[in-house]
Amino acid sequence: MSYNKADLQKRMDSSYDNFIKEVSGLRTGRASTSMLDPITVEVYGSRMPLNQVGTISAPEPRLLTVTVWDMSQTSFVEKAIRDSGLGLNPQAEGSLIRIPIPELNEERRIELTKVARNYAEQGRVAVRSIRRDGMDAIKKMEKDGDISEDDAKRLSDEVQDLTDKTVERIDKKLAEKEQDIMTV
Repeated sequence: MSYNKADLQKRMDSSYDNFIKEVSGLRTGRASTSMLDPITVEVYGSRMPLNQVGTISAPEPRLLTVTVWDMSQTSFVEKAIRDSGLGLNPQAEGSLIRIPIPELNEERRIELTKVARNYAEQGRVAVRSIRRDGMDAIKKMEKDGDISEDDAKRLSDEVQDLTDKTVERIDKKLAEKEQDIMTV
């Protein structure tokens, strides 16, 4: 394993993009099909995104529906939505699942900000894990005599800088999302 700044940057960007995808599912009071994007369902022995097991639509401002393509999978989809942490309570009617979007009261808004913070922390943990991989590669290269101590220090600072910038982007997006959620 050798140090590759471009690879570390790509992996950190991927962690950031994943955080953005998860937090985009947190909506403020109006039904949006993207609310269900972070949800995966255990079907056919593997995890699949919800939009690959059924059709998601928003027929009313406060209602989402999921039409499950394979009726035998309806209970799995319903369970995945209920267990998603989004505070949704789906009701199945055959292969159609109705998901009423609750009115956002103060308590619900606070709950959603906690979910957003949890997503942000998962993103920061992923970024720090990538940093650790980079630092380990640099230490190994230094130990093997491939680079000098000064180069190792410079590369370590480079990795820390990438980490700080990515975590800063996550924190900035989290602050925006919290502001969005708490705005009545």
